[in-house]
Amino acid sequence: MKRVIIFLLLAMMVFNIYAQKRGTIQIVGDRKVSHLVDTHIEFNERVKTIPGFRIQIASVSGNNSKSKAFAIKEQFISEYPEIKAYLVFDEPNFKVKVGDFVSKLDAFVFLQKIKSQYPCSIIKDNVYPIYSDDEELIIETDDEQP
Repeated sequence: MKRVIIFLLLAMMVFNIYAQKRGTIQIVGDRKVSHLVDTHIEFNERVKTIPGFRIQIASVSGNNSKSKAFAIKEQFISEYPEIKAYLVFDEPNFKVKVGDFVSKLDAFVFLQKIKSQYPCSIIKDNVYPIYSDDEELIIETDDEQP
């Protein structure tokens, strides 16, 4: 009797597995979601970025923070014209970030070079550089990327 029950259970499991393999799944969703995914894919293909690191040399808030941040950026550019500088608005702060470093070691070496002039400088991890020649202000957040 035990053998018959075990045989029936195994037969039902095999039949169940076989039945699941033959079925098809159809996902029905809103067209707006598909359009949003397509737009996201198109944007990612247009914007050419790579993972990297930047050094944040200043974070300014309060009255005239934008003009102070621009002044810090211009001072840095005059001292290090070969390194790109970015003004980032991360509400409510204006941050000045410099460099497009591929490795953290490269960023650390440059940080040691400027640490005496910009003592509050820190390396920001998981930054995805945005290469744009026509924008002077980049809006981003410092949320960690996966």
